[in-house]
Amino acid sequence: MNDFGNKQVAALPRHLRQYIVEQHYDHYTPVDQAAWRYVMRQNYAYLKDVAYYPYIPGLKAAGLTIEQIPHLQEMNDALGKIGWGAVTVDGFIPPAAFMEYQAYRVLVIAADIRQLNHIEYTPAPDIIHESAGHAPIIADPDYHQYLSYFGSIGAKAMYSAQDYELYEAIRALSILKEMPEADPAELKKAEEQVAYWQQNIGEPSEMALLSRLHWWTVEYGLIGTLENPKIYGAGLLSSIGESATCMQPNIRKLWYTPDAVNYAYDITQPQKQLFVTPTFQNLIDVLEQFANKMAFRIGGTYGLQKALESNNTCTVVYSSGLQVSGTLTDFNAGFIKMTGPTALAVDNKQQPGHGKEYHKEGFSSPVGKFTADTSIEIGNTVKLNFESGITVKGTIRSILPQLITFENCMVKSADGDILFDPAWGAYDMAVGESIISVFSGAADKNTFDEIGYHPKTTTYHLTYSKKMLALHQLYREVRDCRVHQAGKGRLKYIFEQLCNEFPEDWLCALEILELAESDLAITITQYLKKQAIENPELNKLITDGLSLIGNQHSLAGGQ
Repeated sequence: MNDFGNKQVAALPRHLRQYIVEQHYDHYTPVDQAAWRYVMRQNYAYLKDVAYYPYIPGLKAAGLTIEQIPHLQEMNDALGKIGWGAVTVDGFIPPAAFMEYQAYRVLVIAADIRQLNHIEYTPAPDIIHESAGHAPIIADPDYHQYLSYFGSIGAKAMYSAQDYELYEAIRALSILKEMPEADPAELKKAEEQVAYWQQNIGEPSEMALLSRLHWWTVEYGLIGTLENPKIYGAGLLSSIGESATCMQPNIRKLWYTPDAVNYAYDITQPQKQLFVTPTFQNLIDVLEQFANKMAFRIGGTYGLQKALESNNTCTVVYSSGLQVSGTLTDFNAGFIKMTGPTALAVDNKQQPGHGKEYHKEGFSSPVGKFTADTSIEIGNTVKLNFESGITVKGTIRSILPQLITFENCMVKSADGDILFDPAWGAYDMAVGESIISVFSGAADKNTFDEIGYHPKTTTYHLTYSKKMLALHQLYREVRDCRVHQAGKGRLKYIFEQLCNEFPEDWLCALEILELAESDLAITITQYLKKQAIENPELNKLITDGLSLIGNQHSLAGGQ
């Protein structure tokens, strides 16, 4: 894997590296480059007044420019100076993995870029959202501390099977919405699937609730006062449509408090309300209040119940420090049972000889205080009487601070039921008076999770027709004129081709107008204004573009 010479990327564990894809910079078309430039120019013109941080210095600190889609190497060179890194992935990745990347201080950037018809906003993650939205504010030390801390909390959050069903439904819908000729019937079905899982997710898991806090801060957060807030959320910073409409009075502004966790969200719709934090420290304070109620901090019966409901790999931590990673299928009266491959670890390192290959059928053990009828020493046959009524009787083969291994061992419940029979082999008993923590995933992911959860869908990649490739060539010529300050004599010819062969295009015409002079500039301005009238959905895009280029052109066309 290419780590771009970045320490944060190089430190990524194997189970996270599986989501990384190559950027393939040469796959970005001249239209893609123009879309990036348009959005970034609009962002600068508007966000310099409403964004929380100075936009241009923020871009520079993240290795970004207004003029072109960023190279991942350049981003890593810049982000590495502030202790962050960046990788490209294929669209939405599982929420748990996304959180872990944040904990490792690595930005996850969707490699694709939105289609021109979604230039204002796309529900699918893309390089505009991830780069222009998330990256520039990373330079703020208070904010990137919050972001990485959120990741470390989120990586431990318990999730449910329904969470993954909703994730797959949202991912599938976002992919369809970026397809230029998506089947309306398929689109409707995908929207219904998202609605179904949103309505039938049951009691929200820790991950679902944390995702809400993430949405209302990292993606759609405002900072300052209710009367005059500034934007810091990436979803707003990367949406040239919603970054403007969000400031209108009809969008409610609420103080960001722990109550924000009660507000669900819909990625396909503009937000009905937004939350304002007075400081970034308040974000950490709210997160702390939520984290104090999570299974990884509470442990005990509460944590075990969350693990049981999850029915996924989780880690149960004994007070001795022993970490038992597997799928919890039962717990009662001071006894826990893992079914299927299970591993034992201490300090997040798998213990020698106690991987999931050895404990392939599972692991079970009492938890609690006990008394012994003789000294606990290797070679002694001892009977342990737990406060729960469970008894363990066998010959001690080995002793560790966290684990005692018995031979010829019988384990019985308080009712006399056999929990472990000598015929089953050696018995490994966890040591610990209580369960102090329960968290999602394995303790030592590098040895346990060789292959993590992988999405069922892949993003859609356009195949361009000859006509579309011809349009790309026109965009390329205009770009070359601007970059090299040569060939402007062809601008009139390029515009004529555009009018004759691609009358639906507006962005290339804007790019030509930026370079054009005198009569040609007037003609193009009139052409674009006519397009704006005839196509109301383009009115704001064209009007904003004309404003950027300069009053001299837009006014000339109106004389």
